[in-house]
Amino acid sequence: MSPSTAFNERSGQRTHVGRSAKQLAAIGSIGSAVVLVFIKVVLALATHSLGVLSEALHSSLDLIAAILTYISVRVSDLPADANHQYGHGKVESFSAFVETGLLLLTSVYIIWEAFQRLFFHQVQIEPSWVAIGALSIAVLVDVFRSRVLARVARQYQSEALEADALHFSTDVWSTLVVILGIAAVWLGRRTGITWLRFADPLAALVVAAVVIWVGSRLGKRTMDALLDTAPKGLQERLTRAIEEVDGVLGVDRIRVRRSGNRYFVDVTISVSRTATFERVHAISSSVEQRVGEIVPADVMVHMEPRARIGEHLFDSIRAAAEQRGLSVHEVAAHQLDGRLAVDLHLEVDEHSTLREAHRRASELEEAIRHLPAVQSRGARNHSAQVNVHIEPLGTHIAAADSGAGEMKTLARAVEAYINSLVREYHELVDCHEVHVHRVENKILAACHCAMNGDLPITEIHDVTAALEDRVKEQFPQIFRVNIHPEPVEER
Repeated sequence: MSPSTAFNERSGQRTHVGRSAKQLAAIGSIGSAVVLVFIKVVLALATHSLGVLSEALHSSLDLIAAILTYISVRVSDLPADANHQYGHGKVESFSAFVETGLLLLTSVYIIWEAFQRLFFHQVQIEPSWVAIGALSIAVLVDVFRSRVLARVARQYQSEALEADALHFSTDVWSTLVVILGIAAVWLGRRTGITWLRFADPLAALVVAAVVIWVGSRLGKRTMDALLDTAPKGLQERLTRAIEEVDGVLGVDRIRVRRSGNRYFVDVTISVSRTATFERVHAISSSVEQRVGEIVPADVMVHMEPRARIGEHLFDSIRAAAEQRGLSVHEVAAHQLDGRLAVDLHLEVDEHSTLREAHRRASELEEAIRHLPAVQSRGARNHSAQVNVHIEPLGTHIAAADSGAGEMKTLARAVEAYINSLVREYHELVDCHEVHVHRVENKILAACHCAMNGDLPITEIHDVTAALEDRVKEQFPQIFRVNIHPEPVEER
């Protein structure tokens, strides 16, 4: 099982658990809202208090908001489908936006009614300790409900539950203000301080101010979510984490959008232009996993090939060939009287004509002369000498000719000859597994040579090349010799 598969399975399990927890929290919020609405409506009718009435209206809208929250949580957890390919997470943001509108409408009504009672007509308030006690119970319910909702919202990054929790946390303060207003009216009647009768509409204005403040904050956040505003600081965190992934040369761009409790992240990174496709895919998987460790996200990674800082000349030459769909090998270079000389072998389609092959070789030569790595070595004004050896890129699989007996005799002779050179080449230990075949009227020889495994490969390559030349000199009938070197201990 790949890491990405395991991660997706864990994410799916957590989503399923989160769906149940979120829906249970939303249902509990509805039940609490029903209790609070009943308490405050009864108190408003009994006391004629504008503060209590404003709280009753506030809680009524909270009930509507709680129902919307439950519906939005259920819908937002639905998987993506053909018509909603990014899922249904935006439903939570829309629900929170509707709640904001309801809060602002409540505030407008409360402000209008408060000014009516302050300046135009008076309403007889009937304060009582029963009302204060009932409102105190409502405060306790709000405290418990807001904490539960906030915990679940943080755990599962639910915008709708977060909005619900924010509402009920402000209910605590607004209800306390109403309690204070009722207590002030009661105190005014006891002491004869007439101006304390205005405490109730003033308390209602404070409630309206709190609601407007909460609504403005919530409105901004939901609008940001609906407009795909990037979460503050998240891009910087992701950039630092992705830059630490092995193989990433740089992070060119990150785009982040949020839908419900899930993020969609588009990343453009730079990777070495000489990296293989398999290596690039591994880097992409590592980036996806690293982003998933920070936020639950659907990650799209786009890779741009780029030269490493201080890229070797040979890597630049191979990259220039790969950009043109060409295959090269045996790349070599040397300085000659201040002029850089580059030699390489170019493989072309075996069905190409000389004219076609030469054209492609000439294009590659010109590209190599313009490489910064070439010009930085004193080869300015396109004066680098580039020599391209053209050879066919073999695709034909030939069948061996008859005469196996004769080839076995030649194979034993080749093995004996190479083993006779052990004293001349100290790197060589022995020769074995010699095979000689006649293929399309050409004799091909291949063998294994055991050598000192501690020697550098450059020295081994020189020795095998020399041995191949010696064999062809000794046996002119052999067209090609292929020697496979191996450490003596793995013989």
